[in-house]
Amino acid sequence: MILLEKRRLRPFFSLQKFRSVRCRFCHSGLYWVLVIYEKGEAAMKLRQPLRETLQEKYRYRLILQGILVGLVAGLVTVAYRFALTYSEKICRFVFGWAQSPWQIVVLFAGLLALGVCVGFLTKKEPMIKGSGIPQVEGQLTGYFELPWWKILYKKFLGGCLAIFGGLSLGREGPSILLGANCGQGISQTFHRNRTEEKYLITCGACAGLAAAFNAPLAGVLFALEEVHKNFNPKVLLSAMSSAVTADVVSKLFVGMHSTFSAAPVQVMPISYYLSLLAFGALLGLFGAFYNRILLFSQTLYGKIHWPEPVKMMIPFAFAGLFGLTLPQVLGGGHSMIEALLHGEYALGLVAVLLVAKFVFSMISYGSGAPGGIFFPLLVLGALGGALFGRLAILCGVVPETYAVNFMLLGMAGMFTAIVRAPLTGIILIVEMSGSLTQLLSLSVVCLCAYIAADLCHSAPIYESLLDRIKPARYQAAHPEERIFLDLTVQFGSFVCRKKIEQVHWPKDCLITNIVRGRETLIPHGDTVILPGDMLTILCKSEDEVPLRRKLSKSLEN
Repeated sequence: MILLEKRRLRPFFSLQKFRSVRCRFCHSGLYWVLVIYEKGEAAMKLRQPLRETLQEKYRYRLILQGILVGLVAGLVTVAYRFALTYSEKICRFVFGWAQSPWQIVVLFAGLLALGVCVGFLTKKEPMIKGSGIPQVEGQLTGYFELPWWKILYKKFLGGCLAIFGGLSLGREGPSILLGANCGQGISQTFHRNRTEEKYLITCGACAGLAAAFNAPLAGVLFALEEVHKNFNPKVLLSAMSSAVTADVVSKLFVGMHSTFSAAPVQVMPISYYLSLLAFGALLGLFGAFYNRILLFSQTLYGKIHWPEPVKMMIPFAFAGLFGLTLPQVLGGGHSMIEALLHGEYALGLVAVLLVAKFVFSMISYGSGAPGGIFFPLLVLGALGGALFGRLAILCGVVPETYAVNFMLLGMAGMFTAIVRAPLTGIILIVEMSGSLTQLLSLSVVCLCAYIAADLCHSAPIYESLLDRIKPARYQAAHPEERIFLDLTVQFGSFVCRKKIEQVHWPKDCLITNIVRGRETLIPHGDTVILPGDMLTILCKSEDEVPLRRKLSKSLEN
């Protein structure tokens, strides 16, 4: 028996080509079941080519759909990018205009009005709060279903209003959510099943990051390493096609240049790597502190029992205070990084900006305003790198020529310590800076930052944020719908080298096939599971989350 998705059944699978084998198609819900009456060699001759043909066509279809998702998500992300850029320019103009007392009064009145507007948006649609990355992860793991159209336009509008008000929030997290919304919308437009929809959501997420940063490889790695948490070959190919397409769209509008324009970065000799070990450890400690304070700020806001529109006025009021005293901390912070890379800030001002940017970021994100922490944490990493580098130069530890190196290393290390995605952090900084000479030093700093944060028992920030928004009791939107789960057997797992029949599998699941390299196996009870095998498991939608939990304990170390 072979299980086929109904929409994948095409006329080229005519029974005429299988006259030598007695078989027939039976329709059951969303699937066609190919029943083979004969056994032995004749049946095997039919099953294996049919499976290979199905998988090949499915893979190519995912690539084409990934290109479509990348095109749409790239256009939406570029539009969002331009909207935020102009919003930030207008914001800085308004703050520069407010000089007299009556102008300052008008400024604060406008900021409070913006807070009320953003508060009404978050009250109507709570899922637009914050970054958007936890929402995408929760959707992919099956915790909730997002109304993609409502999320898309409200997140777009809310993010623009937040940046227009000067809040210290980034565009990258919302861009990932907007891209994922585009993938979900395309999936539902073409009536794809739940499994394929999740693939397209992942494609949209990586396309959003690729277009926001002009970093296609980082977009692919982040989508697989952090969002999808699975390096499934089907997802990899479709995600790459989506990210590359979105990056092409982005470069057509913003140009071919890298995100940061810095002076040529010098290769740091091995003799200075002892300072990198210390720097990475400090970044890990700071990242753990950042995560705890960020979660604390959300908890603190949750204790304020005011209406949402009134409560949202708090970060906008602080934006007015910071804008009149330290306007550099307003917005995401792209201009601040550019100024740091060109050495425009004195050492004392760098320290003040580090503290002020940290405090304002906590106030902005803790409120639940639509915007991410992605770029602000990179700004904090650059400030920390500038501070550490200049102190090391003053102490004679490293020469002055490596000042820019510490800023780039700080961004990658801070990202790794907070998000726990070291590969993404390394590739992201490489693509944003346009420099390939820092791979070794980036790897050393990210490794040390990861270990230090892990020793502090700091959970990855997006997992912690997801725990706060996912429902206490899981309930699937379409409980009877069948979905496929792709899970990879890790090296050292207790199921390795065991037969399928020897493993106590969770109830109500069916292992449909095992992918081992380029070979697809039809599982039997006596099939031996090997490390690296990718198991495709069929289950009900309502059983997805419990099944993932059980299988994660069964398949992982």
